[in-house]
Amino acid sequence: MGDSEKKPGRPANPELRSQRTEAILDVAAQLFAEQGFASTDLQLIADRCGVAKGTIYHYFPNKEELFLAAVDRGLEQLNAAIDSAIADCTDILEIYRRAIVTFLKYFEQHRDLVELFLQERALFKDRKMPAYFAMHEQKCGEWQAMHQELIAQGRGRHLPPDNDPSIFNDFLYGTIIANHVTGRQVSSEEQAAKVIDIFFHGILSESERKNNRE
Repeated sequence: MGDSEKKPGRPANPELRSQRTEAILDVAAQLFAEQGFASTDLQLIADRCGVAKGTIYHYFPNKEELFLAAVDRGLEQLNAAIDSAIADCTDILEIYRRAIVTFLKYFEQHRDLVELFLQERALFKDRKMPAYFAMHEQKCGEWQAMHQELIAQGRGRHLPPDNDPSIFNDFLYGTIIANHVTGRQVSSEEQAAKVIDIFFHGILSESERKNNRE
């Protein structure tokens, strides 16, 4: 066999590749959050994963792609968790409750992801939209349709065109950012109960709501 000829490589194992990808993303998310994007060396990620640095490049072409993949993977897991929580539910208000509880619980368990959101906004300003809000744009139609159904059932009120249910997504996003930057230690269950109370009932009494409508 000539020097230029190569033996066939071992067939790729999709399961092994998937497991290694997840392991790399787990370590990368943790280190990016702890040390910051600029200070995180791919060699350290490789060492933590027990692989050669070249292996990282086999999965991700550069550090930027690895960082963004870690953000995207976190959002995919969040969506999967919410979808699983509401899968067997048909009542819209209960869907809202479960989604809020799951959202806050997810970020209680994945604090690193919130730090990555802040770094993404600071370091990747050329992106048309941060990954979190791009994900929300893809999903917001489903939530708007649910709110319209709630109105049709006589259980929800019409909202001004510029104040659609997306405002509640902004409310939740602000909550997890505030938790992160202040180091607030509050259980997701307790916080979800407060958020749901304001989400469903607002801050005004029945009489004051009537006065404001008039």
